[in-house]
This record gives sequence, C-alpha cells and structure tokens, in this order.
Amino acid sequence: MSSIYDDDYFITKIGRSHVFPNAREGSDEGLLAYGGDLNPNRLLTAYRKGIFPWFNEGDPVLWWSPNPRLVLYPSEFKESKSLRRVIKNRGYEVRFDSNFEAVIDYCGRVPREGQEGTWLIPEMKEAYIELYKMGFAHSIETYFEGELVGGFYGISMGKAFFGESMFALMPDASKVALRTLSHIFVEKCYDFIDCQIETPHLVSLGARLISRDEFLDQLDEALTKPSNLGSWSEWNR
Repeated sequence: MSSIYDDDYFITKIGRSHVFPNAREGSDEGLLAYGGDLNPNRLLTAYRKGIFPWFNEGDPVLWWSPNPRLVLYPSEFKESKSLRRVIKNRGYEVRFDSNFEAVIDYCGRVPREGQEGTWLIPEMKEAYIELYKMGFAHSIETYFEGELVGGFYGISMGKAFFGESMFALMPDASKVALRTLSHIFVEKCYDFIDCQIETPHLVSLGARLISRDEFLDQLDEALTKPSNLGSWSEWNR
C-alpha cells in the first residue's frame, strides 16, 4: 500500500492486501484510496471501516468516506400523509430478497439523484451479487400487481445497513420499500441506515447529516452487535 500526495491529503494506492487508510484522516470530500479490486472480502473490510467504492467505467476503483455522512435512523423515518395514502390505497407489496439480481439491474439502469456516470458497472454488480449469495447483501423490493416496480439494495453487518442504490418505476415505490425496512429495523434494533451522500429525496424522508467521526463511532458500536446473516425472505409479510 503506497500513497500519492494531492493538495492537503494523501490518496492511498491499494495493493493486493485488504488494508485501507484511516477514514478519519481523509479529506471532507472523502476520496481516500484508489486501486485494488471488488473482491467481496475486500468490500466487507471497506464497509466495516466506513468506506465504500464509487467510480465510473474505465476508472480505477475509487474508495470514499465523505464528511459529513448522511444517515437515516430507522425511528426517524418521515412518513408523510401522502405516503400513508399511497400505502393504504395504491396496492403495493414489499418483499425481501425475492429478486436481488433484478433490483441491482434496475439500479444500474436508473441513475441515482445527483450522481453522474455509469457507476454500477458489470464487475460491481457481480461483486454485490456474490455478497448476496454470501448472506451480506439484501434487496428490498416493491411490487404492484406482481410486477417489480421499485426498491433498493445494500449491505448489512452487525446492526448497520449500508444503502447502495434505489430505483422507482412507479410513484413512491422506493419510498414504500424504505418505510417498510425502517419499521422492521426499529423492531430489530438496527442502529442506522447509511445513506452515504446527501440528497434532497433522502433528507425529505428523515435522513440527516452527521460528522464522519460521529458516523465511524456509531459504526464501531453497531458492528459489535449480532448480524442478521442470510436471506431476509423470512421477513416477508
């Protein structure tokens, strides 16, 4: 592992080992390191340290830990009157881990708000599908009349959930999925949902910014708690 100096901070070059720099020492922008690969065990190591990959096709793997960090505490999910009407009247159904590959495929085709570029490239999809098979990655899916119309996926370790991407083909479909997960996470005593970077959409649902140091402290605590490893299909109601 080596480093290059850029302005006021080091950007580490990742080698074969799964060693990452200390996220607390990175710039506020959050770019900590580059290189390495998307080996599932490397990804799990990164998430445990509050670091995630985000890069465009043709670029080296870029590893980030921004300051501040957007976090949604499950009990703070904001359920508007209009969303309650949608839940009551639209006829949406939410399922867990029923079609992970379809969810990640849609997320790759539907851009995330405020982000540009083809970031969910085939090698990244393959890595998260492998993490799903290992029991760490999960999909939360919204269906309408039996058809998948929205949802998101992420990584779960300890009592932390690292949200990666969401999509919606019908109004409020991803909101309904996030609302369902938040309610279950309250029951199961999850500490937080990591939303990574601020977007108006997530802030409107109750997510808020905290300092990177605070996030890393809370992450350390969440990782000491038991994980819900394996399929979440038993949570289907």
